[in-house]
Amino acid sequence: MTCRKVIILSCLLLLLGSVAACTEKAAPPVDILVKIDNRTVTLQDFRRDFEQILPKEQQSSAAERDELQRSFLAQIIDRELALAAAEKFGVQVSPAEVDAALAELQRDYPDGEFEANLQEGKMSLADWKRELQDRLLIEKLEKKVVGDQEKVNDAAIAAYYRANRDEFDRPAQVRARQIVVASEADGEKILALLKASVPFAQVAKEYSLSPDAEAGGDLGFFARGEMPAEFDAVVFTLPVGRLSPLIKSEYGYHIFLVEERRAAGKLSPAQAHEEIRATLQAELEERLYQQWLDELRAKAKIEVNWALLDQR
Repeated sequence: MTCRKVIILSCLLLLLGSVAACTEKAAPPVDILVKIDNRTVTLQDFRRDFEQILPKEQQSSAAERDELQRSFLAQIIDRELALAAAEKFGVQVSPAEVDAALAELQRDYPDGEFEANLQEGKMSLADWKRELQDRLLIEKLEKKVVGDQEKVNDAAIAAYYRANRDEFDRPAQVRARQIVVASEADGEKILALLKASVPFAQVAKEYSLSPDAEAGGDLGFFARGEMPAEFDAVVFTLPVGRLSPLIKSEYGYHIFLVEERRAAGKLSPAQAHEEIRATLQAELEERLYQQWLDELRAKAKIEVNWALLDQR
């Protein structure tokens, strides 16, 4: 699968109901914001999680907030559909797998930064691990859904090599995506969307001011010196899969995501074979999974209480 962000926002599943009791005061009603088949997301949980992804000390207009809310809600719906499918298929993630993934992620952070991020987001480590478990479940589901449906063949790999020979005679390179906006405030709002797990390419298409927006912000592979110095200083040190902070340049404010790295060298068709296969296979599997998710969404009974969402 293509590299994706790991920080995911959780939605607790609560049932709407009242408590009938003679000696106890009835609990306050629970407002159901969205129903996805037999799963529900409450307004209270949605608002709590949505507030966590909003930029701190940053004011948004009513229209901007509404747009952020709808993008966030769409992601939650897809996530709930995927988690329901994982349960149906018996997909499981063990505590050991969660701990191993957590340890790997923490290695990308300087000492204390990971814990500081949790504290800033007012999230406990236990809550974050539950969200990580859900993400791992969805990754396993993706593999199960795609399975052995289709494989990239040697003819496709050879054709790719012939059409892209220059890619394989190269210095050290990175492949990155970018989003460019006009102001720091706009950049903070975009970061909020990305931290809410809205796909980077989708956000780039909708909001980036750069000409590469139509390609999801894809800059392709490039070596040092081919981009402005501000870009090189970030992308050649940024871990794969991690979002950059806002980077100011003469063009505006940038957010980068490094997707791949390549070592320097000249590759023969045989040497490039596995790299090409992996690239084409990842693209194919991503398309297949998105098609499956689109079909799942079309078949699901999804009810959104938009009036409830629009309440201030």
